[in-house]
Amino acid sequence: MSQVPQPHPSRITPFAGHAIVVGITARQPEVVVLTALELARALGAKLYFAYADPGRVVERELPDGHVRHVDLNPDLSDDESWRRRENELLAAVGKVLAGHDLDWEFRYLAGRPDRALTHLARAVDASVIVVGSGRPGRTGRLRDALSGTVGFHLAHHQHRPVLAVPTEVVDWKTPLV
Repeated sequence: MSQVPQPHPSRITPFAGHAIVVGITARQPEVVVLTALELARALGAKLYFAYADPGRVVERELPDGHVRHVDLNPDLSDDESWRRRENELLAAVGKVLAGHDLDWEFRYLAGRPDRALTHLARAVDASVIVVGSGRPGRTGRLRDALSGTVGFHLAHHQHRPVLAVPTEVVDWKTPLV
């Protein structure tokens, strides 16, 4: 029986001064960005905000963490809707970070979020990956329960620590309906 590979102490990236990768989504509560901001301040780290578009596929991964990507549908190769989404996400992050003196970049990635964030984290030698704890709403919770969250997949398929920021909290004093 073979052993399951485990993270090894030699693979730990020191927190201080090393990058932080932050997975973001559209309509994500700003608490994820603000939590990453506070962590970056405490560690003296650069932030890399990233969105992984599941409707696009990686054509080429570049050493700096950027990717060249194309639409899954070859008939939409000239589709620029992803650029609009990129600009919207960049503007949303920029709005939350406005007035904060912090080194950060945004990356538009493609494919499965867990794999895309892992590639970026390797490329920038990140010490930690920050993600929101789940999708809002009942259908999001059901989907997360059935397929697993991005944070779950990250925690089980790569060696960096994953910080899951709560985006929806259950008040234990409120009766469930």
